[in-house]
Amino acid sequence: MQQVKELLKAIPHEELMQFVQENSKKDPKFRNYFLASFGHLSQNQSKEFYQKQIHSILQTAAGRDGWIGWSDMKYVVNTTEPFLQNARKYLANNNFENVFYISTALLEEIIEAFQYADDSNGNLGYFIESAIELLSNLIQEKISKNLKEKIFEYCIATFKQKLFEGWGWHLEMLNIAFELVNKESDVAIILDCIDTIDGKYEQERAQLFKLKVLRRFKSEDDVKKYIQKHISNSSIRKQEIEKAFKNKNFNRVINLCQDGIKCDLKDKPGLVKVWYNWLLKVAQLQNETSKIIEYARFLFIDNFHPEQDYYQILKNTIEGKKWHPFLEEIIKEITPKSNWTYTELLRKIYIKEEWWDRLFLMLKQNISLENIKQNESYLSKDYAPELIEFYRERITNYVEKYIGRNHYQTACKYLRRMKKLGGNRQVDELIELFKKQYPQRRALIDELSRV
Repeated sequence: MQQVKELLKAIPHEELMQFVQENSKKDPKFRNYFLASFGHLSQNQSKEFYQKQIHSILQTAAGRDGWIGWSDMKYVVNTTEPFLQNARKYLANNNFENVFYISTALLEEIIEAFQYADDSNGNLGYFIESAIELLSNLIQEKISKNLKEKIFEYCIATFKQKLFEGWGWHLEMLNIAFELVNKESDVAIILDCIDTIDGKYEQERAQLFKLKVLRRFKSEDDVKKYIQKHISNSSIRKQEIEKAFKNKNFNRVINLCQDGIKCDLKDKPGLVKVWYNWLLKVAQLQNETSKIIEYARFLFIDNFHPEQDYYQILKNTIEGKKWHPFLEEIIKEITPKSNWTYTELLRKIYIKEEWWDRLFLMLKQNISLENIKQNESYLSKDYAPELIEFYRERITNYVEKYIGRNHYQTACKYLRRMKKLGGNRQVDELIELFKKQYPQRRALIDELSRV
């Protein structure tokens, strides 16, 4: 680099210009990177000016077969990144027109490239997200009325052309346009666009967006009617529940939740838990013991993402003498009827109640290396010899079945756990056994020497 620096000082300006021109003709990659880096100095900037450059980068990467492979993406990223860097500089220097040109050029060329490129690393998506972020930041600035109108018209045009249809960016273009609305006719355009959106998932997002528009520009009566009509939309229902709960309108919370349970019971069981969580919150505030037990019991038995500690809520709510009979009913209900009777919920109950004999029995009926490890800290005090034997049996089977250094390291990890339980003798016996049985497994012998 020092040599380069010295040469740049020594080379006459005309010769350097000639060098750049000649190499730009011979080497498309050099030309593309040169234009991406210094194109911002041109006096004739426009969306088309940048589109041609970005298109050239993509076509160069695609080559003769017309496909941008995974390995070609590095070139695309390195050569396209300067456009984003320059756009951010323009934004900082209040050169807003050029931010608009670069953003829209990137959007249009990159979205098309999805048709002929491997984007498994998400690089193209990154450029789209960055371009939209630039537009979003741009409209927060003090831009001219003329540029505001340009951006609004561009967003509406791309939406109607369905440039981003099938992507989350489709609705995002309307969202940017919405932020620029300043007259009634613009509102009508936005609402008309929203009503063209189809597809179940897209419609739910569009309905929530439309509600946002109505809240800002329409009457309270219009908003209420729209909410009532689209209350089956879970996002709208959540908003209404949160608002009602905040305003202590608990009857409305209950009605919305109960209706939500009926609506989503068949197809959206995950949402049913959300509605039950709100019912539980209301019951807790109103100190309704029977309801607290009903809702907490349901959520304790069937919930992968708990909002509260339902077990503790139940234990704190149910009277002392009734607690264990209540718990036994739950255990009876959740115990699997198949051969594999190990469940995380049962395990949690046994640990909470310190029922080590039952935890040990469940482990004994469902022995695996991972299960032994998972329960070791709870059972080691009373069942260390048994755990050592469980480990011995499963490690022997594991080494017999699996070959490769990674597997040998796993086996040795469990051998060390045996040692911590006091099974030094058993570990030494296993090591000798493995050395005799598998003398050809050099990696195994090597790993065993480190136990």
